[in-house]
Amino acid sequence: QVQLVESGGGLVQAGGSLRLSCVASGNIFNNNRMGWYRQAPGKQRELVTTITADGSTNYGDSVAGRFAISRDNGKNTVYLQMNSLKPEDTAVYYCNAFLRAAPYVLTYKDYWGQGTQVTVSS
Repeated sequence: QVQLVESGGGLVQAGGSLRLSCVASGNIFNNNRMGWYRQAPGKQRELVTTITADGSTNYGDSVAGRFAISRDNGKNTVYLQMNSLKPEDTAVYYCNAFLRAAPYVLTYKDYWGQGTQVTVSS
């Protein structure tokens, strides 16, 4: 069983900053990639950013240059530093991990957290 628990969401004014954290726990053998996705009301879930175990990152166009992802492999934790927040960043942010749960599990699988609300007021 793999669990992802997010923290750090909340309400912030436009131009402000927030830092999200996500801890993965349980049966984790190879945590290949972690990241963040978001879903605003009435919209599809979209990529925010991902980071691989060796530190390679990928950002969605709308957040590049404002958001920064990092991870602590030893703690199976990923962080999202969000700066210069805009009202359009308002969404539920979901943590994602793409991993193998055990040595005998040969395929990688996506796991998701419950989500944390980020609201940016204008």
